Amino acid sequence: MGHLDHAAFGWLTPVLSYAMACTGSALGLRCTVRGLDASGRSRRNWLLTAASAMGTGIWTMHFVAMLGFGVTGTEIRYNVPLTIFSLLVAMTVVGAGLFAVGYGRDRRRSLALGGLTAGFGIASMHYLGMAALRLHGQVRYDPALVALSVVIGVIAATAALWAALSIRSAVTVAVASLVMGGAVSSMHYTGMMAVSVRVTPSGDALSGATAMQFIFPLAVGLGSYLFLTAAFVALSPMSGRTEASVPARRPADGVVR
Repeated sequence: MGHLDHAAFGWLTPVLSYAMACTGSALGLRCTVRGLDASGRSRRNWLLTAASAMGTGIWTMHFVAMLGFGVTGTEIRYNVPLTIFSLLVAMTVVGAGLFAVGYGRDRRRSLALGGLTAGFGIASMHYLGMAALRLHGQVRYDPALVALSVVIGVIAATAALWAALSIRSAVTVAVASLVMGGAVSSMHYTGMMAVSVRVTPSGDALSGATAMQFIFPLAVGLGSYLFLTAAFVALSPMSGRTEASVPARRPADGVVR
């Protein structure tokens, strides 16, 4: 068995990956809140932005954490097409969960369906990303820990969607984002604890790209995308519907002004 190192750079990659998960969650929640306050094409566009932000944040969290992953006795490479496919799956399936909530008529049913869909999307992204690993040996998984990681992903997604439906305060959304970031990180490291590797020493060259050749530049690019999305959300005017939904205040004389 090869020894697995999940933090080759110490606390750097776990902290950075948590920060990316929180950033993606915060943007996704804010965009979802904007979408729920809008209608028509505007709602669709906000939910698409939420899906891209949340999916990108979760994917970046996973692969920033993977920068610190190593196995003694073998080098690690990544299959580039499969890694990119995992990003598309994250955005698409998480987006399906957001749209289920954004357009569902029954709140409880929409929340359950959306949370389940988005949660499986998070888990699918993680294990597709792991399937992209190329090393000298065989990767095995503990089924119980895999199942637990999927459950954590579903709970995290459901909690995030509930927050989007129930919370309007920016401060409360920020707190919810910290919680969801922790849940997504927990899902990742629970899934990584399920991994064991039986190394088979070989002098053959591995196919694919190293983390620094491919994952790091792509993570930097997606991090820049999240920054630009955050600027867009901050500068975009609030929907008038939110203000209209606030009841008119009645002064002491009872006349609404």
